[in-house]
Amino acid sequence: MIKSIVEFLEDVKMVVLSGVILALGIILSLLSVDVPIFLNPLWITILISGIPIIYSAMKKLIISKGIRRISSPLLISMALLASVIIGDLFAAAEIAFLMALGELLEHKTTEKARKGLHNLISLTPTQGRIVENDVERIVSADEIRKGDILRILPGETIPVDGVIIEGNTSVDQSVVTGESLPVDKTVGDDVYCATINRFGSIDIKAVGVGEDSSLQKLIRMVRSARDNKAPMQRTADKWASWLVPLALLVAVIAGIVRQDVVVAVTILVVFCPCAMVLATPTAVMAAIGQATRHGVIIKSGEALEKMASVDTVAFDKTGTLTKGKLSVSDVITVSEDYTEDELLSLCASVESRSEHPLGKAIVSKAEEKGIDISDVSDFSMIAGKGVSGLINNIRYYCGSESYLSENNISISSEVQNILSDLRQSGKVSVLISDKTCVLGIVAMSDVLRTEAKSVVGQLASMGVDSVLLTGDNDKTAMYIADKIGISNVRSQLLPEDKVNAVTTLQSEGKKVCMIGDGVNDAPALKTAQVGVAMGTIGSDIAVEAADIALTTDGIKELTYLKRLSRSTLSTIRFGITLSLAINFIAIILSFFGLLNPATGALVHNIGSVIIVLIAAMLYDRDI
Repeated sequence: MIKSIVEFLEDVKMVVLSGVILALGIILSLLSVDVPIFLNPLWITILISGIPIIYSAMKKLIISKGIRRISSPLLISMALLASVIIGDLFAAAEIAFLMALGELLEHKTTEKARKGLHNLISLTPTQGRIVENDVERIVSADEIRKGDILRILPGETIPVDGVIIEGNTSVDQSVVTGESLPVDKTVGDDVYCATINRFGSIDIKAVGVGEDSSLQKLIRMVRSARDNKAPMQRTADKWASWLVPLALLVAVIAGIVRQDVVVAVTILVVFCPCAMVLATPTAVMAAIGQATRHGVIIKSGEALEKMASVDTVAFDKTGTLTKGKLSVSDVITVSEDYTEDELLSLCASVESRSEHPLGKAIVSKAEEKGIDISDVSDFSMIAGKGVSGLINNIRYYCGSESYLSENNISISSEVQNILSDLRQSGKVSVLISDKTCVLGIVAMSDVLRTEAKSVVGQLASMGVDSVLLTGDNDKTAMYIADKIGISNVRSQLLPEDKVNAVTTLQSEGKKVCMIGDGVNDAPALKTAQVGVAMGTIGSDIAVEAADIALTTDGIKELTYLKRLSRSTLSTIRFGITLSLAINFIAIILSFFGLLNPATGALVHNIGSVIIVLIAAMLYDRDI
């Protein structure tokens, strides 16, 4: 009941009403209109804006532990109540309204989307196809038990974790590992819940069902990371831990020395951290506004403050350091009878009938170069291995080493050496052959972002280390890391491995920013001090799990974000220092009777306006 009332009073409409009533009270005072104290409209402002402050102070006193019990709302509540007791309603109303305004600004900058976990849960498969005595039947995913045999057709989502017992295919498992390419699978290979069977039909034996599946583990990790992430103590509350007892001590001593309770109340009023409370949310709002113009969406002021202290950035690879898009990097001829363009034409012609991403990348390269693509007849495909077809009555094969070997095509040591070199460079290869021998190789790689190396270098110059966390294989990871200058590399990571890597860095005292784009990155994004998602190509779940999203196509704004966070923190600290200086001067003036509670409140107004203007200038500052 009380909480509902407080939430109603904290609504923007009620805060605006509180401000309007305060303005009316000021006007009546300037016009010297004599209003009985019990009919004074300022009571409305005091009640609207004061009740949430007192509620917050009492809640922290009861629930919080240790020094966190002493907060800025506690000091403000004391000053507010003291002003009411001596009958200075203007001072009480002004204090209450300024605090309510500061709280409103802060709430507006700390609202976070909560849809990420819901979106992740929505990936859970709802049904599967059980095979019993060669008879298929569709059942609810909840009915699938460990040991059941399931048939997965091309294009279907795999409903459980399992092991392939029959068939070959390629599986898109980016949801789990973040790998940019479908992974070829055959008998004995593991498959994961919520991944997508792209090509061949396979039979699997269920080994992880329900809560034991990889997807449910991923959901639990995101939920756990969200719930366990400790909130950052507000800057004003940090100062309040010593400001409250100091204010009480000074007020009591001053009241005794001057033998005037009004002096004591005035000191409590001017001691209130109203300007300090406004310094943080105003600077944060200005910084968030500027960041938006640069294509950076910051979801909370807390994230911005934490970004200033980050000393380690953990990068995902695919879609973050790379564009997550395959392109042909090499066309290597082995036979003297073919040029590179002729070889590419042959390969693109056979692959033109394939739906595999490798085949599509080869066809796209041929079209880009204006190379003719011939008609293919008698096309055939072995899922996860390769394709073949007739061109001018000659059969050509395009695929992996094992695919060619199964078709009795020998692979020379020269070709094997070339393939080894390409793998060392993090590239994937497609072999082209006729019925007798290998004709050449088409190699593909993910496209490295042009700014990746400079961003890593700039971060290093700012004292920030870079780490690569990826689900890709060791060779691909090392190749990319060497290209951009990252020495700390951790590869072949599942989502829980990325979380473990982040927590390990944190246990070493590192302040970690994780940047990624895939569903598999969501738990690590939540676990890190700051999570940054690639907004343009990232999954909705990664974007919702992150504290910050980059809406530009690339990571070049990451260094800008670091500079902005440092500048924001400096502005906040300057604002707090200035507000304390103003308070100190006001205390001296109050002690000598030059300020009373009402004029002390006016000093607060002046100080608050100055702090707000300084913080607002951050919006247009060159960072």
